[in-house]
Amino acid sequence: MHPENKNILAVNGGSSSIKFALYATVPGAVPSRVLSGKIDRVGLDGPRLTYTDNRNGKRDGIPAKASSPAEAAAFLLEWLLKQAGAPAAIGHRVVHGLQHRQASLIDESLLKELRGIVAYDPDHLPGEIGLIELFRKEQPDTPQVACFDTAFHATLPRRAQLLPLPRHYEGMGLRRYGFHGLSYSYVLEELTRMDAVRARGSVILAHLGSGASLAAVKDGVSVDTTMGFTPTGGIVMGTRTGDLDPGVIGYLLQKERLGAEAFSRLVNHESGLLGVSGTSPDMQDLLARESEDERAAEAVSLFCYQIKKAIGAYSAVLGGLDALVFTGGIGERSSVIRSRACAGLGYLGVGLDQKANEHNSLSIAATGSPVAVYAIPTDEEWMIARTVDQLLKEQ
Repeated sequence: MHPENKNILAVNGGSSSIKFALYATVPGAVPSRVLSGKIDRVGLDGPRLTYTDNRNGKRDGIPAKASSPAEAAAFLLEWLLKQAGAPAAIGHRVVHGLQHRQASLIDESLLKELRGIVAYDPDHLPGEIGLIELFRKEQPDTPQVACFDTAFHATLPRRAQLLPLPRHYEGMGLRRYGFHGLSYSYVLEELTRMDAVRARGSVILAHLGSGASLAAVKDGVSVDTTMGFTPTGGIVMGTRTGDLDPGVIGYLLQKERLGAEAFSRLVNHESGLLGVSGTSPDMQDLLARESEDERAAEAVSLFCYQIKKAIGAYSAVLGGLDALVFTGGIGERSSVIRSRACAGLGYLGVGLDQKANEHNSLSIAATGSPVAVYAIPTDEEWMIARTVDQLLKEQ
C-alpha cells in the first residue's frame, strides 16, 4: 500500500445506486470507517450523494452527477479525493464469480473472465465492470480487489449445485451458485462472536431486502441457498419473481412474443412484490397499505409464506435448527415480517419474544426457546474492506 495513505475504499455498485465506505487501516487492528454513503437514483431524475463523516459525525447530502453508472463513479471518485485523498486500495462487491472461492486481485485476465460471463447477470455485472474500469483509468496504480458474492457458497454439495438440465449445459456454466455471500459471511462471523456453539451447528440465514435469499449453513459452511444460477431465483423479491414454473416462461415467450431483453426486464424489474401489488416493491409501502389494499396484503403474505417455506425446507436439509438469523434492510428492521415469517414454526423450536422483536433487538428469541433467533445488521462494505486488507497483507 502507499505509505502516505492507508485508506481502503469499499464499493458496492447496484443497478441504480452506488454504496461506498472508506476505511482507515492500522497495523494490528481491524479497518475503521472514515466515510460512508451512497449515490442513489443513478440514471434517474434527481440523483444525490448522501454521506456520513465518521471523523466528525456530520451527515449531509449533495446533488450528484449520475446520468449513468460511469458518470456516478467519476463523480464519487472526484468527491472522495477532495474529502480524504486517493485510497490505497479499492475493493468491489462482484455479484458473480463462477468458481472463485476467495477474493482476487483484479488484473486484465480477471476482467476478461468477468466480461465473458456478463450474460449470467446482465443486471449487475456490466455496472460492476464499468466501475472497475473507471477506477483503473483514474487510479491506474491503485490495487483493486474483487470480492465475490458467490464465494461463500463454493462449499455447496454437488446435489445443491446441479440444475436438472442435459449435462452439456453444465459445461456452459449453468449450475446453482448462490449469492448474498458477503452479507452471509459478515453475519455468520457476528453470530460466531455472540453464540459460537450454535454458529457451529445448524443455522439458517435470511437476507431480506429488495433482493432476498436464505442460506442453510452447517458446521460453518453453506450447504444450500435459495438463489441459484442468477440472483433472480429463490423467494419472491422487490421486483424479481424468484423461482418460476418453466411452463410459465414458455407460455409468456410464445403468447407475448417476448425477446430476451424484454423477458429479463419482466422477471427482474416488473415482477415480485411490485408485480403482485401493482403499486410498489417497497415493503414499508406495502405494510402501510395492506389494511385497505388487498393486492398489497397479498404481496406481503406471499413474501412471508415463501420465507416460512424455505425455513421449513432448510431445517429438513440441516436435520434440525440451532439458530435463525435475519439480516438485510427488511430482515433487520421489520418486526412485522419477522413475526409473520416465524408464526407457526413452534414445532421447530422457533419462538419470538414479541417485545424484543418489536424493538429490533439483536436477540429476539423467546425465553427458553430451543432455537436462537437474531436480527443482525449486515455490513457488506466492512467485509469488503477487511477482505482487501487481509489480501494485500499477504502479497
